[in-house]
Amino acid sequence: MLDFAFQKHLKTYYSDTMNCHLQQAQLSQMETADVCIIGAGFTGLSTALELAEKGKSVVVLEGACVGFGASGRNGGQAINGFEDGIDEYLQELGLKATQQLWNMSLEAIDIIDERIEKYAIQCDWKRGYLTAALNERRMEDLIYAKQTSSTIFGYSHMQLWDKAQLKRHLGSDLYVGGLYDGNSGHLHPLNYCLGLAQACLALGVKIYENSPVIDVELISDTKIKIKTAKSAVNAAHLVLATNAYVDKLSKKIHFGIAKKILPVESFIIATEPLPQALADSVINNGMSVCDNNIFLDYYRLSADNRLLFGSDSSSNKNMVDVMRQNMLHVFPQLESVRIDYGWGGPVDMTLNAKPHFGQLHNNVYFAQGYSGHGVALSGLAGRIISEAICGDATRLQIFERLKVPSLYGGKLVKKLALAVGKPYYRMLDRFF
Repeated sequence: MLDFAFQKHLKTYYSDTMNCHLQQAQLSQMETADVCIIGAGFTGLSTALELAEKGKSVVVLEGACVGFGASGRNGGQAINGFEDGIDEYLQELGLKATQQLWNMSLEAIDIIDERIEKYAIQCDWKRGYLTAALNERRMEDLIYAKQTSSTIFGYSHMQLWDKAQLKRHLGSDLYVGGLYDGNSGHLHPLNYCLGLAQACLALGVKIYENSPVIDVELISDTKIKIKTAKSAVNAAHLVLATNAYVDKLSKKIHFGIAKKILPVESFIIATEPLPQALADSVINNGMSVCDNNIFLDYYRLSADNRLLFGSDSSSNKNMVDVMRQNMLHVFPQLESVRIDYGWGGPVDMTLNAKPHFGQLHNNVYFAQGYSGHGVALSGLAGRIISEAICGDATRLQIFERLKVPSLYGGKLVKKLALAVGKPYYRMLDRFF
């Protein structure tokens, strides 16, 4: 049995503060739909919602429960742009296509606004995001990012803060400065995911939980049979929205896209609720924060004033203790604060941090490889895949032009790559 199948949500701060408890049936009868989607996280539900709004019939198959994976337990930061530097996009695609990608990344933020308003999703959505620099070399990267976003894209929401300006809003002496973006923000990811699911259900989307896919039969360009243990879905189109769990599935199900993804473990802790004065001594303007190391720290205050603190540099150690020490390195004033939660899970990275969206056959689509930008980009992915299914693949084809390297050799090679790569990149963070 697939190791994620039939599982409930991990105990996290998010699962303990869910707005609702969705319980959808297991697929037990034959279904027919215009589109079948594998995965009920941000990508799958966003795609389903867009298609349902266009009048398509949709079935979503989820092996565990809605939002079980990264969509229900990530850091909640919705960030515009992409993880890789803009120069790489300019060299690969040219100016026009790069500008189109940037504008689509801004649209990704707007999609969150639109859905929250249209479907009354309660998910603590708040604007404001800071990238913090740990040294002058890292600050130069932020200065360059501000310049390019302004001169190439005409983007006016970013502000460079020196150490003194930063200290007005962030209670840490660790950083030399930062780049503030008033357009990006953060939210409660599980409640947002559940809100998307409720919107889908209201529009007639059928969501089946505890229904892991065990086989996919590509019958023709207009018919696919997607099989579960108890039944199947006959659909004209298939969307793979499996993300970091793609390598848990057989190649016959994922059509080989698992070789593009390197699942990387991330871990988050949540403190007890902080008194307002102590919370303000950490962050006093409601923004979320991330440094610009390769193995980075990210954090924000929740709606009830807990500090949620995470990092990509997880290991087999006691991660609550490791993350608490990381937190105290940034905020020593939290020494006496209790840690109430600690949880982890995989996120879907590509080797060059570029998103991996595309079309595998005339009627099979996928989106993965968000590399830390999935809260926002998954909504965009759902929109452009729905456009392609409805006959306009123009925007999807821009993403398909991005070169995303493959990692061959299966899970063992991926583990080896992580074992070798982590010490190397930590060394880069230490000295650069």
